[in-house]
Amino acid sequence: MKLYLLRHGIADWPDWDRPDDERPLTEEGKKEMRRMAKFMRRLKPKPSVILSSAFPRARQTAEIAAEFLQLKLREERDLQKGFNVAKLRKILGRHTKENPMIVGHNPGFVDVIRALTGANVKLAKGGLARVDFEDGEESGRLIWLLPPKVAE
Repeated sequence: MKLYLLRHGIADWPDWDRPDDERPLTEEGKKEMRRMAKFMRRLKPKPSVILSSAFPRARQTAEIAAEFLQLKLREERDLQKGFNVAKLRKILGRHTKENPMIVGHNPGFVDVIRALTGANVKLAKGGLARVDFEDGEESGRLIWLLPPKVAE
């Protein structure tokens, strides 16, 4: 299995006064995610489905990726706050025949990558990682970790 982890794009609103889980991408975040999605298309990843957190910034990121990669998009509640390896295993258990791209948030994503691979990583906003698993293995190998700057 190939697992793709795409962190949501830039959603930093300096004067944001509503709940954090309502924060959308900024215009800069949308532009950066379109550049990253074009880059991903050239990279030719092989995800079969995109699973997204319901938070607007993740959902908007996932919609951009789904459009460019021509993939189905599904909302996944386990990708919101408190995402960890146990929740990832639940998600993967529901998608056993797929190579999912999951779209969500830090610190959960870096914690999960560390737990699965032993790698101490930084995943920038808009960054993409790929972790491969051999059949039956619980741990995986970090194949690549790409910041959005590679798409510039």
